[in-house]
Amino acid sequence: MQVEGLTFAGAGLYDSAVRSGAPIAFVDLSHEAGDLPDMLLPPCPVIGIGAGTHPLASRLDACLELRVDAARLVEAASAQPHAAAVVAQLLRLLPSLSIDDGLTAESLAYATLQGSEAHRRWIGARAAPDSPAAAGRVVLARSGDVMTVTLDRPAAGNAIDRTMRDELREAFVLAGIDSSISRIVLRGNGKAFCLGADLGEFGTTRDPAEAHRLRGLTLPAREAARCRDRFEVRIDGACIGAGLEIAAFAAHVAATRRSWFQLPELAMGILPGAGGCVSLSRRIGRQRALLMILSGRRLAAREALEWGLVDVLVDDPA
Repeated sequence: MQVEGLTFAGAGLYDSAVRSGAPIAFVDLSHEAGDLPDMLLPPCPVIGIGAGTHPLASRLDACLELRVDAARLVEAASAQPHAAAVVAQLLRLLPSLSIDDGLTAESLAYATLQGSEAHRRWIGARAAPDSPAAAGRVVLARSGDVMTVTLDRPAAGNAIDRTMRDELREAFVLAGIDSSISRIVLRGNGKAFCLGADLGEFGTTRDPAEAHRLRGLTLPAREAARCRDRFEVRIDGACIGAGLEIAAFAAHVAATRRSWFQLPELAMGILPGAGGCVSLSRRIGRQRALLMILSGRRLAAREALEWGLVDVLVDDPA
């Protein structure tokens, strides 16, 4: 397979990609004899075409898979080259970092893109809702040693607003303090598990440095990660953006067969900033995490099971 103008030989990959200004590069693994331990990756995403078992494959940012269209990756990276480059570089770093350090790196990368012209354009072009949805809430219930955490904003598809974010963090803080809680079960009320972060709140903090500071104080992901051995998720319906990012920290994820999964942030000029680059790269590997982020495509429940995004498919999410 050849992607016109974007497929390079491994040895000259860096110089060729940089000179061409390509937003994404492809390496045809069938033309590479073996590993290239001194190969330097360019700042853009580098995708392998061919067998994922090739000695060189693990050095690349991802390898093309059956249901992933190369043309779609080119289109996405060309539309948002800065976001594509930053997320690829971040995912290269994360395997060497702890979860806490990874979340800090993710927030810094997010802040970089949050201040970009591309993200500001997306905010400016976004249509304001006719009538803003009512504020959400997170409902806690305890039965014995099990604490159930319910996202309760069904009219808005459980999109996480500032109130829900803070309450979700508090729930995980509580679980972290109380060792008598042996299981934390996260679920959503209504037809969707979670449609992601409330888009209406994007851009409310304009200073990227201040936004990074606030994420360090309020991000639920840090507390969820500390409870991950006891953390379970029950997913029904759409699981998008921030909802998926938090769920991916769980030790066990169950989903109904009608559930589907998506990370749409790249098209907004940003990357998953609710912990998803860290959680997804640890759950499904950095290469598949990049394919999800870069393509922005929906994964049906069966494919999510094959990828390890969920652990079991069920008829009833309860």
